[in-house]
Amino acid sequence: MSINISTYKSKNVSKTEKKNESFFSKEVSFGNKFSDKDKMEFYKELSVLLSSGVDFRKALEILKDQQRKAKHRDLIETITKEVVQGKALFEALRDSGKFSPYEYFSVKIGEETRKLDEVLLELNQYFDRKVKMKRQLLSVFTYPSFVLLLTFGVLYFMMKYVVPMFATVFKQFGKDLPNLTKKIIYVSEHFSIISLVFLGVLLFVIGFHFYFKNHTFYRRIVSQIVVRIPFFGKLVKKIYITRFCQSLSLLLSAKTPLVTSLDLVQRMISFYPLETSLDAIKKEVTKGALFSKALAKHTIYDFKLVSLVSVAEQVNKLDDMFERLAKQYDEEVQHQTKMIGVIMEPLIIVIIGLVVGTVLIAMYSPMFDLSKIIQPS
Repeated sequence: MSINISTYKSKNVSKTEKKNESFFSKEVSFGNKFSDKDKMEFYKELSVLLSSGVDFRKALEILKDQQRKAKHRDLIETITKEVVQGKALFEALRDSGKFSPYEYFSVKIGEETRKLDEVLLELNQYFDRKVKMKRQLLSVFTYPSFVLLLTFGVLYFMMKYVVPMFATVFKQFGKDLPNLTKKIIYVSEHFSIISLVFLGVLLFVIGFHFYFKNHTFYRRIVSQIVVRIPFFGKLVKKIYITRFCQSLSLLLSAKTPLVTSLDLVQRMISFYPLETSLDAIKKEVTKGALFSKALAKHTIYDFKLVSLVSVAEQVNKLDDMFERLAKQYDEEVQHQTKMIGVIMEPLIIVIIGLVVGTVLIAMYSPMFDLSKIIQPS
């Protein structure tokens, strides 16, 4: 039995729970997780097969056979069975629990407008940009993380073995040591306790974050702190604005009503300032206010975005404008992440030099004034 996608009729959508998903999550696949990279390939291959005239059921079977992981094959097989039994594709994706509201609502729109292959290709491009951005961020922060870990290892070696050797020698001098030397020796003597306290605080912060990460008060406070961090805060905000523009470009190009598009974008983006602003913007747009004027009331949207949206509203080209904005912001994010890498490397070297240099100065400074330290015979 073959299925023609042009005959699909959408059914009423049941109320779904809102799921918060991090912008930086789901690229790397751990175990059997259906990652962003898996979705990118899934949407691309399905779009190509459908646009080539391949029967829908056959297309899903081909995709299933291409999967290397058994869980992925089972997922596609389950989706195929549900569609054959009469479910719409978006319902099958929704019921699988592996796809976000943004994805299955986009597929729903593609089915209703008979442009499913185009929507799938847009989803592929969306996840392709998302995966590339995460890889770039990962590459930028991998080196500093490795160097900081190496620095801690060097510091541990110096505090546990080098400083105690100097401390033993200094005890024979019989005079007071410089304050810096005393402090370094004190840190060395209690380094194990200090390390355990630091590790305990770190684990507590991580646990606290995972426990409260979905609580409104915590998300509000964290977002306020993040956006105030110099340079990095602007980068984070721009990343979410890029995602906002990409999402609206996809939905509006599929002829989704603006209010519906804003609602879907709000479900997908888990950045608190954007979520709260979209609540107010939806209400104003519903009452008849211009989209650009509603955006202008929130500081998270910069002047360039608001002014270009205003122009696009006048010529009824919001989808094209958001596509252009998404590309511009994406280029800016890529440039800024590269700049972070350029700045972080020498900064890390300076930090290492300061740490090691401070320890060495503290240990050797008493040697430069032996006449004051060694007791006269």
